[in-house]
Amino acid sequence: MKTTNGAPTGAQAVQRALGVLQCFRHRGPDLGVTDIAKAMGLPISTAHRLVLALVAAGFLERDPGTARYRLGTTVAEMGRLHYFQHGLHRLEPVLARLARATRASASISVRSGHDALVLIGGAVGGESSDGVRAPLHATAMGKVLLAWAPPGEDDLDALPDLVRPTDRTIGSRDGLRAELDRVRAAGYALNDGESEVGVRSVAVPVPDADGFGYAALTLRATPELITDDRVRWFVDQALARVDRIAALLLPPR
Repeated sequence: MKTTNGAPTGAQAVQRALGVLQCFRHRGPDLGVTDIAKAMGLPISTAHRLVLALVAAGFLERDPGTARYRLGTTVAEMGRLHYFQHGLHRLEPVLARLARATRASASISVRSGHDALVLIGGAVGGESSDGVRAPLHATAMGKVLLAWAPPGEDDLDALPDLVRPTDRTIGSRDGLRAELDRVRAAGYALNDGESEVGVRSVAVPVPDADGFGYAALTLRATPELITDDRVRWFVDQALARVDRIAALLLPPR
């Protein structure tokens, strides 16, 4: 929607600015104005004005050597505010103890659109996975979030095409429905090389007061650690921490 003189409305300008930031999620870590304009279908002059406004507010910063842009310090500041205001820092000791007990990485994830988003935790190899997102159907955490999704978020037909990162990944909605039935019956989800070859993970729901999956607690390692005969042990280790995590993570009931 535009005003009578053709200028974008305030709401449209905000949507476009947020769209610029989203470009760095999918196409980053550094982009030129032409890249942004092409991704958003905007004239280069419009994209340039948006970028300059975001630079002035600290949401983007310019690399003077390449004339390209990357996310700025304000984004990091807002992320840290969210981290502490939502009490995620209080989960660090719980996840650290769980990781030490199992020798697997431990993480907490929530649903973000059609993806599972890791809010806090680590990945195999010691590389941090904070902020990583992955398709719901291809991960243990995503299966948990789908299996215990609240009404309105449980429509599998609303998901985009089920991409297959590996030959083990579920590629059909009927296959996904059958898998979610198994997940609900078992009380946990397993990812056996479906998101990445050589990675195995188990996840359990962190239920809210109504029994829906507010978040997923995941243990992630290799098949050599999470062996077939020890899957249940890892699940039990995760389940033993769920109540504590729910008390720290969920709003007061």
